[in-house]
Amino acid sequence: MEIESKRVRKFLSKKIQQLNDIVADLDSLVTEIGSDYYRVSIFGSARIKEDSEEYKRVYKLAKMLASKNVDIVTGGGPGLMEAANAGAKEGSDKARSFGLHIELPFEADTNSHLDVKYHHRRFSSRLDEFMRISHAVVITPGGIGTLLELFYTWQLMQVDHIAPRPIVLMGDMWKGLMDWLEQFPVKNKLMDQSDFDRLVFASSSEEVLKILQPSIDEFYSKQKTLQP
Repeated sequence: MEIESKRVRKFLSKKIQQLNDIVADLDSLVTEIGSDYYRVSIFGSARIKEDSEEYKRVYKLAKMLASKNVDIVTGGGPGLMEAANAGAKEGSDKARSFGLHIELPFEADTNSHLDVKYHHRRFSSRLDEFMRISHAVVITPGGIGTLLELFYTWQLMQVDHIAPRPIVLMGDMWKGLMDWLEQFPVKNKLMDQSDFDRLVFASSSEEVLKILQPSIDEFYSKQKTLQP
């Protein structure tokens, strides 16, 4: 019985690996096909309330980006995700508001400001979809989930598993994290100082837009069917 169980586990593990390879191939194909709209993923906390300055700042950023015909992609939940989706809906009737929802026991259904909803049971598939459909990433204040999204994007760019794209960290909370990374991983040669070249920092919505504008312009200059 034990030998048979080992064979079954080995067989299933092999099939899972084969399925992962198929998904990776499909993922690359969809990425290569691309989209007609520039898309920005905005990551941030689900816990921040509507009356906070962070919420207003993210709402303003998404509204400005949408006015440039930029799709906004979030996790589809409350807090800063809702701020981004609401701003996108207010900013344009052309740009779309995406929500990549994850099933969590403590988080309700998606917010009410979405044009497109995708549901995921696993964080891994959700993270891969963020990478697949986005041309830039903006990191706003958040906790463990936001840090996961930051480091996942950063690491995939480091090893050339995704195409280069802007990674913009908005707000004041990131300085301490960057100081720690330089003090320990960099100092102990566990990462390179040049890895920080992939990150850009901004303190305001206007500054984020200014950083992303060249990438947006370059994208639409290649499009034949749409000009912002």
